[in-house]
Amino acid sequence: MLDKRIADRIAMCLEKGRKVSFLVGAGLSAESGIPTFRGKDGYWVSGSKNYKAQEIGTKHFFNIASHEVLKFYLYRKSITAFAEPNSGHFMLKEIEDLLGDNFALISQNIDGLHKKAGNSAERTYLIHGDHDFMRCGDDCSTELYPFPKAIQLKNRGKDQLTAEEIEILKCPKCGEDLRPHVLWFDEYYDEKFFKKDSVLRISKETGILFILGTSGETTLPQVMTKNVLSKNGMVVEVNIADSYFSRLLKDKKHGVIIRSETTPFLLKLKNVIENLAKRNQENTRSKP
Repeated sequence: MLDKRIADRIAMCLEKGRKVSFLVGAGLSAESGIPTFRGKDGYWVSGSKNYKAQEIGTKHFFNIASHEVLKFYLYRKSITAFAEPNSGHFMLKEIEDLLGDNFALISQNIDGLHKKAGNSAERTYLIHGDHDFMRCGDDCSTELYPFPKAIQLKNRGKDQLTAEEIEILKCPKCGEDLRPHVLWFDEYYDEKFFKKDSVLRISKETGILFILGTSGETTLPQVMTKNVLSKNGMVVEVNIADSYFSRLLKDKKHGVIIRSETTPFLLKLKNVIENLAKRNQENTRSKP
């Protein structure tokens, strides 16, 4: 059973048109075989053959060693490209179907699994970018280019990059190297690429925010969570370990901390939302 406060708050959101929002991190995709960035087996720890991810994940390093960054990026892409959504992804899709425009998904994951699971582009905000796209590394334009189909990803090694691939990964407008469409550690959130303004607006419309499988190390998720609390919204953290959000929510009137894996929690939540949505529809039909 879920905390009755959660069910009551969702019912209020359905009645008053408030958002039921989900802030999702790498913990959700770990069940699909994608390493987190900061876990003991994560990309942040392992990096490439020659460099640590702490060095690779920056625009500064791309400017001085773009080919090393592309090797690392293509290796990561080779993992995400063949990953499949897990039960948690599909339950978020089902929850969206139940909630409709009351639903908002703010994801820090760049792996494309929300799209594979069927979540709509209109209600999904990818605040750290998308592995399915690239853009000019020299910022000659803001155009996004689909990941080149000519790049072979199967059985890719960490230190692999051919001369042919280097040519394929050139900006079609200026000829500079393309870069992954991701937020690097020395870059800032914006609206054009990372939906900063949209997410902050949604946070002020949110009646309940579920935080799933994220450590909370980046600024936009922190600010949006504080926005929800400032508007008397409820924030529910679902995680197996303490995080920034655990400390933020401790002793907060509208803060709930649940120690659980994401998927079992989403199953319970989906069942609650299904019942509430059905009841809300019946009440709407019965009104004169």
